[in-house]
Amino acid sequence: MTYIKGDSFGSQFNSDWASMLLIAIDEVFFDKKEITERLKYLSTTNKDKLEHKGKDREEIDFFGKFILCSNNEDNFIQIDENEIRFWVLKINPIQYENTDFLENLKSEIPSFLKYLIDRKFHSEKKSRMWFTPEDLKTKALQKLILKNSNKLEAKMVELFYEFFEANEVQEISVVPQDILNMLTKMFRQLNFSRNDVRTILKEKWKLEPQKNGLAYIRHDIDYSGDFMQSSSVGRYFNIPRDFILQKYVDLLN
Repeated sequence: MTYIKGDSFGSQFNSDWASMLLIAIDEVFFDKKEITERLKYLSTTNKDKLEHKGKDREEIDFFGKFILCSNNEDNFIQIDENEIRFWVLKINPIQYENTDFLENLKSEIPSFLKYLIDRKFHSEKKSRMWFTPEDLKTKALQKLILKNSNKLEAKMVELFYEFFEANEVQEISVVPQDILNMLTKMFRQLNFSRNDVRTILKEKWKLEPQKNGLAYIRHDIDYSGDFMQSSSVGRYFNIPRDFILQKYVDLLN
């Protein structure tokens, strides 16, 4: 086993960890998609290229398993919604400090090895990663996906939560451009389009617009930050209050 820092994993030179069984990466903050793709590749391959500084690359057998540690529980890595290679756990802080913790672990090595040799598998192999997506699904994983994989959805949830906090109504009617206008005024610099918003509404939230253009109450945000309304016509979506409140709870938890 070896420990490396996050920036070391991003380096092209891997001779210090490529031959290890367990590779623990501390202070992880991988904001580049290519780092995620590299981890995904290494989690399934049995070969890799060993590269020393100043030497030619050579192919080796690879059997490494990665442990990523980070305090950034919301965005330490870019991950897709349907990803099946990551098991994300939120570890609670240690309540009582044990200054002999490492020595205690060493004393447990013989018992731990016996347990590993004698134990029966709790689950059967059901995929190339052994586990099914349902086996790996955790609240920490869902939170990471929601906040990192689709930043637009998180912003939309926050926007509508603020709206329902300020208005005692059970639903809001909006077209994608209305949402985009309000997001821009609430969060300033956002690089999203109406099609991005429409994709969230239809594919993620499974909502459908009106079949024809109908009159509705259009909402916007004025220069003081308050919600205002006016009359408009369009193929609007109805977004229920309870739907947003549940999305907001999922976002926090």
